[in-house]
Amino acid sequence: MTGQQRRSSAHRSVPDVVEHLPLRPLWLCRRCGQPWPCGAAKLALVAEYRDNQVSLFLYMAGCMHDAIDDLHQLNPSETGSASGMFDRFLGWPARHTDSYRVTTPEAIRGEGTSS
Repeated sequence: MTGQQRRSSAHRSVPDVVEHLPLRPLWLCRRCGQPWPCGAAKLALVAEYRDNQVSLFLYMAGCMHDAIDDLHQLNPSETGSASGMFDRFLGWPARHTDSYRVTTPEAIRGEGTSS
């Protein structure tokens, strides 16, 4: 085996870096095995969508819809609660971005009265 062949075969044995992406239909992280989106995936998503946070919410809403369908098909009795799925996919970006605010009549009245 020549030096070039050794370098080529050694290079092929190095595994590709796996990103923190969902493994469907289980919706676990391909890299760390945590429920997706894992912490690293959340950081990557916030960075990727930092200039368009509405798109982050739309993307995560689509993921939530797909996850509910996938998980229900795997085991209908263990899909999870609606609030748990919402928090897993849409709750965290709401807590970590400034673009999502719920406006209620009480909140509007409260803004006008605070000094």
